[in-house]
Amino acid sequence: MSYAIFKTGGKQYRVGTGEVLTVEKLEGEPGSKVTFNEILLVGEGAGVRVAGELKGASIVGEILAQTKGDKVLSYKYRRRKGYHRTVGHRQKLTKVKVTEINA
Repeated sequence: MSYAIFKTGGKQYRVGTGEVLTVEKLEGEPGSKVTFNEILLVGEGAGVRVAGELKGASIVGEILAQTKGDKVLSYKYRRRKGYHRTVGHRQKLTKVKVTEINA
């Protein structure tokens, strides 16, 4: 089975064809295609090719859904000052299904 490692949203992901992964928000509607061009490594069987050998490589995926992650709470506090604040945040995410790896 072939796999690839690519970079998007400041993070790196290892994927194979048909896998579903959650990445930071990408523009697009569910059902539309998305292409990742920043490929770092492609593994095919026993062989591995790295970024320098991968001119024009890409990963094509289909957007399944636009979602939000779990709520992350942050608590700010200053001792002896009577100050405290609770701040919440939900990261916007995109579910992508990898349809093909073009090496």
